[in-house]
Amino acid sequence: MSSTTTDSLASSITSVLRPLRSLSPNLNSPLAFIVPIVVILLRVAYVQAKHIHETRTAKKRNMSYTVKWGRERLHFPLPSSDAKLAEIRHEIATYTQLDPQAFKLVHAGAVMKDDNAPISAYGIKPNSTIAVVGGGDVPGASKRRKHKERPAERTEASTVAQIRGELDAVRRTLQPDVDAFLATLDPSSVPSSTASAPPPQPASALTDGKVTQLGGRNTDVELEHRRLGELLLQSLLRLDAISAEGEWEEARKERKGAVKEVQGLLDRLDGGWRARPRTNVQSQT
Repeated sequence: MSSTTTDSLASSITSVLRPLRSLSPNLNSPLAFIVPIVVILLRVAYVQAKHIHETRTAKKRNMSYTVKWGRERLHFPLPSSDAKLAEIRHEIATYTQLDPQAFKLVHAGAVMKDDNAPISAYGIKPNSTIAVVGGGDVPGASKRRKHKERPAERTEASTVAQIRGELDAVRRTLQPDVDAFLATLDPSSVPSSTASAPPPQPASALTDGKVTQLGGRNTDVELEHRRLGELLLQSLLRLDAISAEGEWEEARKERKGAVKEVQGLLDRLDGGWRARPRTNVQSQT
């Protein structure tokens, strides 16, 4: 019974009671004893009709399930427990206009795969929540994408800047450590351009094949050599992964020069390690 029906019934009862009330004071009327009974019965009928309406409304509210679709929360009447999952899928697809086979249904953290299985097999009960995963855009998704910044277009200038950034990082972080490492092994290995400069820091004296403080990282000479070598190789791989398009002559030239410089630093590191004075460094077993 809808609320409109209930209101209509109440209005009808009121219209009937109005003339009956006017007759009740007349004790000589044959209706003097009937009117109160009729009034009571009509009032009881109204209360019962209202109670039935409220009970049906509450029952209908409790016999539904919730569908979580993006930020939307949709409510659908729950079919019988022996209904197939395909029935729920079809109902959701009809409302959302999604391809029925393009989305997954998730309940209680598990994907419901068999559309021919009854919903009771998945534990779907009144007030259960089913999530729709996939299937395309959800409400507001296309709008959010418009505000998303597009990635910057790759140009020769940006490629050159990327190459120079990689080379600057090597010069700033790895080259000083390589110079310090080689100076620790053999001071004569330091390039002539830096011979008059103060000793590289923060290297320290070599004692029994150990570097007590070499960049604050590894105290073992062999481990430090391995670390520097791996970092230089990683830099070479990153430079190699930077592609220069067919007409980008400047970019190819920059990459070639950067690779040559990093490779030269790696060769110095390995050469100094192989030629290290054996009298100062205990041989590694």
